Amino acid sequence: MITTSGGGALVCSTAEQAKKTMFYATQARDAAPHYQHSEIGYNYRLSNICAGIGRGQMTVLQEHIDKRRTNNAFYRKELASIKGISFQTEPDKRFYSNYWLTAILVDSKQTGGKTREDLFHALEIENIESRPLWKPMHLQPVFAHYPYYGNGNSEIFFNNGLCLPSSSILTQEDLQRVVDVIKGFLNN
Repeated sequence: MITTSGGGALVCSTAEQAKKTMFYATQARDAAPHYQHSEIGYNYRLSNICAGIGRGQMTVLQEHIDKRRTNNAFYRKELASIKGISFQTEPDKRFYSNYWLTAILVDSKQTGGKTREDLFHALEIENIESRPLWKPMHLQPVFAHYPYYGNGNSEIFFNNGLCLPSSSILTQEDLQRVVDVIKGFLNN
């Protein structure tokens, strides 16, 4: 929703969690006069400049959330009549998504055989950036030799999911153009 250029913020429930988080984020260095590490840590400290950027961004956070939710509502309304397009939803009133990203699932059985990949290329031809949902970790080459415990849902989402343009700076004309290309492609 907002940027700090790199890094971010983490909210902890307890002081002990915050202390342990900072320990890991600052290289997990033991309390010794020399560099000693009993645990693996990282160098995840946020610079003061990046923190300042993030702090300034906090003043517009709600505006960004409102815009992303408006984008999502627009896509849902405009694509509701397209067979084979579905959206992830908030399970019930206890949930409130910021819709940082609007993603759709494309069911090729209902779109006349047109797949997520086909729609991805149709948008690309019109210079509209989209991307498949994230590739599951167990399908990444680096993890290919490790066991996988799952039920296949991540593969379904990866193979059928497409992230639509969702930026908070999209204009109504931008959103309409995306919808027009999707409708034009799937209705032909």
